[in-house]
Amino acid sequence: MDNVNIKKLAKELNISTSTISRAFNGSHDINKDTKERILAFAKQHNFLPNHYASNLRDKKTKTLAVIIPEIANDFFSQAINGIEEVARKKGFYILLYRTDDVFEKEVSFVNYLNNGKVDGIIMSVSGEANDHNYLRQLESKNVPVVFFDRVYEDIDAAKVTTNDYESSFDATEHLLKTGCRRIAYLVVNKSISIGQVRMQGYMDALKKHNVPFDDELVIDCSNDEKVNYKILTKVLQEIKPDGIFSSVERLAFATYYVCNDLGIEIPKKLKIISFSSLGIAPLLSPALSTITQPAYEMGIKAANLLFEALEQKAAPSSNPKRHVILKSKLFIRKSSAGE
Repeated sequence: MDNVNIKKLAKELNISTSTISRAFNGSHDINKDTKERILAFAKQHNFLPNHYASNLRDKKTKTLAVIIPEIANDFFSQAINGIEEVARKKGFYILLYRTDDVFEKEVSFVNYLNNGKVDGIIMSVSGEANDHNYLRQLESKNVPVVFFDRVYEDIDAAKVTTNDYESSFDATEHLLKTGCRRIAYLVVNKSISIGQVRMQGYMDALKKHNVPFDDELVIDCSNDEKVNYKILTKVLQEIKPDGIFSSVERLAFATYYVCNDLGIEIPKKLKIISFSSLGIAPLLSPALSTITQPAYEMGIKAANLLFEALEQKAAPSSNPKRHVILKSKLFIRKSSAGE
């Protein structure tokens, strides 16, 4: 047979074109003998389906984009593993884009991806600016987006977050109960969703225990290790907190370095607790008290929400955007132990 295609195969074998397609796509919804007969006949006539062309006709790339602030962070590494596991089972690939918390990079990536280069986007946002029209354009292009961990509240999208307010409240209250009264809150970007929510939990715990909020103890840090070292050195020498609540793990580690160099004993002189998904936190000296997010499960939930959106494209108006909230765990270790 010359110029073999699926229609000719179907005619020759007296089988529907949909059955032919299922055979090539590896579907289990087809009789084994029928599938073997189709594949054998196709091989005999040197026919291989053009899956790429098929994907173009169906407007499917079988690819998802994952946009995150950083990769060298155990939380995001675990979340990516969860996303990749779901995507792989669905026959999809993922493309990673790192913003480094640079808003312009985020805008550039989204604009690049909104022309059919991927089927959907999962992202943890940079958190800057109020103009998010670049994300609203995704909806007009029928490209679904799912936020995880960091979100934009003004964008109507599915979200996966953790109970950050309760976790921050509990962590701050724990430090207060061990005797701390000057608790510094370390944050990289107060404007992002998690920075705001976690800070509110911190402030409300202080209020409950009649400890006045002191803006001087809210420490704006950086993504640069050397800059953070200088900031925290100044904080520990001049402001002299007796407790540290770190909203991200790298600031807790930076505090450990500074304490070591300044000879400040943890937890005798300074108690520390931090959001962290790092597996070696219990092995630090002293072991770091952590609020640990279910990062891997968040990745799985985010991917499942995206595939739900892809499957429901035909009737988007009837599918409200879901917000899944998972619970973090508080692990009290020696870094914040009481006397």
